[in-house]
Amino acid sequence: MKFANIERKDLFYAGLLISLAFAVLFSGAGSFGTTGILGFNIGFLIIFGISFLTAGLGFILHELAHKYVAVSYGLMAEFKAFYKMLFLAVAVSFFGFIIAAPGAVFIHGFGITKEKNGKISVSGPLTNIVLAVLFLMIYLIQGEGIVGMIGNLGFTINALLAAFNMIPVMPFDGAKVIAWSKTRYYVTLILAVGLFLLSLFI
Repeated sequence: MKFANIERKDLFYAGLLISLAFAVLFSGAGSFGTTGILGFNIGFLIIFGISFLTAGLGFILHELAHKYVAVSYGLMAEFKAFYKMLFLAVAVSFFGFIIAAPGAVFIHGFGITKEKNGKISVSGPLTNIVLAVLFLMIYLIQGEGIVGMIGNLGFTINALLAAFNMIPVMPFDGAKVIAWSKTRYYVTLILAVGLFLLSLFI
């Protein structure tokens, strides 16, 4: 895959800012003085690193999956960051929640069918589902400590990203997937929601 300089910058800053938003949330800054799940004594840089490995990585790989499948069809695909939404995500994270619409892969070219568009769209949530399972395995093997926490958070966040993106209305991936195949849409949705529900009980 080829990346324009501005696209590399957009991916970098989008991943950075979405990781920062989750780091603020995880650190407890959103609770106005409470210590949060890690506490401030460990250091914000460690929390940021955990945020990048779970939320930031999940977001970046989600978008790269869209681009990879689009390019494999001979289409032009370029990620563009939504900076206003990224700054909003960081701002609201101080209030204890996340609003995230970091950016999107814009696709151009001839021969974009419902099937191709559906496959391009479903690749993102499927990537998050695979990541969720991998993080779950890390959590089940490690259990406790920072590595176990990375596994737990990575599992929950990626399952949530997959389920959230399968909402069947534009501009979410789910709208394009269900327009292509209702069967594939519901299978992907059930997997994503099932994993997220499971994350609430472990």
